[in-house]
Amino acid sequence: MGSVDYRFTIKEMPADERPREKLIKYGAERLTDAELLALIIRVGNDRRTAVELSQDLINKFGGLKALNYLSINELKELKGIGDTKAAQIKAVVELGKRLASLEREERDLIRTPGDVVQLLMPELRYLTQEVFKVVLLDIKNQVIAIPLISKGGLSSSIVHPREVFKEAIKRSAAAMILVHNHPSGIPEPSREDINITKKLLEAGEVMGIDVLDHVIIGDGIYVSMRERGLI
Repeated sequence: MGSVDYRFTIKEMPADERPREKLIKYGAERLTDAELLALIIRVGNDRRTAVELSQDLINKFGGLKALNYLSINELKELKGIGDTKAAQIKAVVELGKRLASLEREERDLIRTPGDVVQLLMPELRYLTQEVFKVVLLDIKNQVIAIPLISKGGLSSSIVHPREVFKEAIKRSAAAMILVHNHPSGIPEPSREDINITKKLLEAGEVMGIDVLDHVIIGDGIYVSMRERGLI
């Protein structure tokens, strides 16, 4: 008796290996290019799963970057890619281009502590608990992201260099500015604030990521540790 040629569909894959479930559980950054593309085209053909078909597409045209330049008809050269899948791919590529363009146009530029305050004062001045954020900057001092590191108070057990620099490394930041609020509305640095800042400065020197300042936000007022000469 001859062997039966049987291929698993995505639904028959282990749950943790299915692209959608992986994205929900672990985040989009954990998916391969083929898995991300599979979520767009959704289904494969009679012999290939959506993931396999996506990998075929990437391989055929020499990498993900080629999707920027391919026409609808060129995408349809691959068996299993019809008008619908080709249009979905082109739409996502175009959205990516537009998002990249917006990021280039709208990134905030940080020149002074006041620029940081303008960004974060509206969010932080009325909070009833302390939160600690980092303003991640590129080599031109433009804001890449402002991730939340911790809530509930500033202490060495909560604000650990590992957590702070994990975000900076993940986003390829060149520098950062530390920011937290004082719910009392009075932004005077505590001894703990100063100690944690010095620890993060030392870690930044080791990691090659400059810690430019630590800004403490109160109710309509702020303190820059750099301007105070505390760091």
